[in-house]
Amino acid sequence: MKRKLAAAIVIAGMMVSVSACGGDDGKDTGKNAGPDSFKGQTLTVWTMDGSAPPQWSKDVQAAFEKKTGAKLKFEIQKWDGIQQKITTALSESNPPDVLEVGNTQTPAYAATGGLAELSDLKQEIGTDWTPSVSQSSVYDGKQYAAPWYFANRVVIYNKKIWAKAGIKDTPKTRDEFFKDLDTIGKKTDAEPLYMPGQNWYFFDGLTIGQGADLVKKDGDKYVSNLSDPKVAAAMEIYKKYASYSKAPKDKDEATPQQAQVFAKGKSGAFIGMGWEAGTAVQANKAIEKDLGYFTIPGATADKPEGVFLGGSNLAVAQGSKKQALAKEFLKIALSDQYEGELAKLNGVIPNKQALETNLKGNAVAEAAAPGASAGGTTPLIPEWAAVENTPNPIKSYMTSVLNGKSPADAAKQVEAEINKRLAQQN
Repeated sequence: MKRKLAAAIVIAGMMVSVSACGGDDGKDTGKNAGPDSFKGQTLTVWTMDGSAPPQWSKDVQAAFEKKTGAKLKFEIQKWDGIQQKITTALSESNPPDVLEVGNTQTPAYAATGGLAELSDLKQEIGTDWTPSVSQSSVYDGKQYAAPWYFANRVVIYNKKIWAKAGIKDTPKTRDEFFKDLDTIGKKTDAEPLYMPGQNWYFFDGLTIGQGADLVKKDGDKYVSNLSDPKVAAAMEIYKKYASYSKAPKDKDEATPQQAQVFAKGKSGAFIGMGWEAGTAVQANKAIEKDLGYFTIPGATADKPEGVFLGGSNLAVAQGSKKQALAKEFLKIALSDQYEGELAKLNGVIPNKQALETNLKGNAVAEAAAPGASAGGTTPLIPEWAAVENTPNPIKSYMTSVLNGKSPADAAKQVEAEINKRLAQQN
């Protein structure tokens, strides 16, 4: 899946951004590494534009070079065209040693044999990685990358409108949220929630919350599981949310940009990424003082709603001749010290729950963090990417349900196309 998750915004004195990196080769994990252990070598690390804060890169580089005696070279990559660039690089004889790869893209790179297995590294430094963020690093039961940072959706609301409705606290359950939206609709002239009909990643989060799988195995191939009653239950929840909105049923959150609609000050809330708050402020500076954030509430107060976790993993190229050195880099970059520093500087969710204390004071990140443990991704199979190609058939399914079709009938309309794409026949 091609998505630009990295974004830097400054809002209310806080910077929210997303980034990632990776890499190394060989069975030697470098446990005995010390000064000059790798003297004369240079490790090349690809990170994406906007991913690694300059201070973080400087600190990691200093620690790495002091420990290993080797040099560290960061090469910044652009998001546009990165999938093909990485695919090509992994097939060459001299690839970058460590690469930042999108979490949902990781299985595809692993399936081609382009990534080195990192199960030994997982045992050494990753036994307490949050399971929901670590799962995208695993393919066919083996660890092929390491989780680095993540981000997910939160509720961004207009405190002025909520106060006008007499609401004094944020909701802790889904039913409380619906009750608050009802109140806004009755007591103000605002649209309670801006929710376009095709906010696909929010819907994916709802399916995760229902324990639903979007694909299933049929013999040796994957097929659509959209007709599963659990998927239907998620869609009914989405339909309830959409009932509070005047947004188009056949458009997604980028058409128009939902944050720009919200910036007009006539909507009580919307569900989006933290950086979208910055987009709203850019469109209307006056709304900044009215912005608030809370975790998307689930069915009960003790468990937030499921969310799609977007982010990046760090991977080592199978073709790297410096895999032991690459693992030394990963041990440093993913250590509590530098993983915590990244979370603090960028407001992203770290790979361990214990490090979420670094998010204190960042209102967006504090709202997003609780959802990480209940989060997940799209199906972690190489075949999935084709399903999301435009026009995304699941978006068509969503619009059909919102226009009155039953989830079962809407699923029947698109499952043949989904199966075609899963078979890579499109």
